[in-house]
Parts: sequence; C-alpha cells; structure tokens
Amino acid sequence: MNKNFFLDKVAIVTGASSGIGRATALALARQGARVALVARRGDALLELAWEINHQGSNAIVVRTDVTVREQVEQMVREVIDHWGRVDILVSNAGAYIRAPIVDLDPAEIQRSFDVNFFGGVYCVKAVLPHMLERKSGHIVFVTSMAGKIGILSDSPYASAKFALTGFCEVLRQEMHGSGISVTNVMPGRVDTPFISHLKFSWVSAKISPENAARGILAGIRKRKPIVILPPQARLLYYINVFAPLLSDRLARYFRLEGWESS
Repeated sequence: MNKNFFLDKVAIVTGASSGIGRATALALARQGARVALVARRGDALLELAWEINHQGSNAIVVRTDVTVREQVEQMVREVIDHWGRVDILVSNAGAYIRAPIVDLDPAEIQRSFDVNFFGGVYCVKAVLPHMLERKSGHIVFVTSMAGKIGILSDSPYASAKFALTGFCEVLRQEMHGSGISVTNVMPGRVDTPFISHLKFSWVSAKISPENAARGILAGIRKRKPIVILPPQARLLYYINVFAPLLSDRLARYFRLEGWESS
C-alpha cells in the first residue's frame, strides 16, 4: 500500500462540519491531503480547520450552501484559485427528512431533493470540467443504504438517495476511460448525536463516522465503484436485489424504519 497516496492531493469535502464529513476531512488531512472544508456552519468549520492546521496539515474553510448552485460554483473556483486543482471531491452534504407517505407534504420531498440530490449534482457539475481537462480525479458520493433499500417512513430521504445513486452509476459509466474514478459509498446507520440514544438490531448496527471515513479512503485508494458499510449491511443489500419480498419481511422482522431526528 502506498502510504503517500493522499500526500498533497487537493480534496473538497462537503458536509464537513460534522459526522462522516468531519471524520473524512480529518482522515484525509492526516494522510497529507490539502482539504477544503465545505458546509453552511462556518463556526464548526473554523474549529475543524484550526485542528487540522494545528496538526501540521493544511485546510481552508469555504462556507457554502450546496443547495445554491452559484455558491457551489464559487466554492470550486476558490479552491482551484487557492491550490491550483481539485483531485478529490467527497460529496457528503445531506439532511435526514422523514415522514409516512400518507402524511407527507410534497414540499418535504422537494426539500430533501434540494440538499440530498441537487447538492451533489451541483458539486459534480462545478468540478467535472476541471477534472476532465486534467484527465484526473476521483468523485465520491456518500449516499446511503437508503439509496438502495426503502424502509418505513423514509420516503423523502430514500427518494433523493435513490436518485443520487442512479446519477452516480450513470456518471461512473460516462467517465470510463477519462481518468476520473467514481465511488458510491453506502453507509447504513451512522452513529451521530441524532441517533446516539437509539438501539438497532445487529443487521442494522450503527457505524462510527471514523470507521466510515476509513472505508471512504480505502474506496478511493482502490478505486472501488461501491463501498457498503458496515460489512453486515451487504446482507440486506444482496437480499433486496435477489429477493425483494424476503427483504420486506426482514425489514418488518428487524423493525427497520426511519428514526426521529428531532
């Protein structure tokens, strides 16, 4: 394994203020990458940038709302102006929105798509011409197992993640032979403050943001098309592909459903 794989690479990480984004930014910086920290919460980004720079690595803060296309385009320009290039995009920004379909306001679907789908699309559209010109780059989408398996009350979130998964798969095919790699990272439950008080069955066990970040970096190193985390989540993935009715029964048996985030 090349220990210097990430040395001096320029990475953009969206949703870097907490959770998987924060952990991934730290992990990249510790491997020698230069990291642009992107999110709406400027105070959290400044704290993270101080931590990274204090450790001798290199990070900048670019406060951005990924649902606003102009802000995303400006963010990418700032990173390129500062470091001259972008080698890695980790499109991680997202928001968890849930509601039973019978009670669903369609505006909630739109709100979920704005951040969970279009936020990723805007980032890709902003960085892709630069990567194509250089014939080099790696785009990582942090989607979710919810982008392959729909569970109770998750329609706003799952719908957007399904769409992003489809976008990712098409992009991966279109980028074949271009020098640009595309990876879809599909975590299950991620142990964040939102769900720290909840317990889940072993088949839907929580994964720490740090373990998710390790999986992301491994996926980039190995140019994997898909990374499923944690390993046991692969069981649900393959059962859903080959036996969807069994997958539905298992979801009911293990009481898999969305969780309250408030």
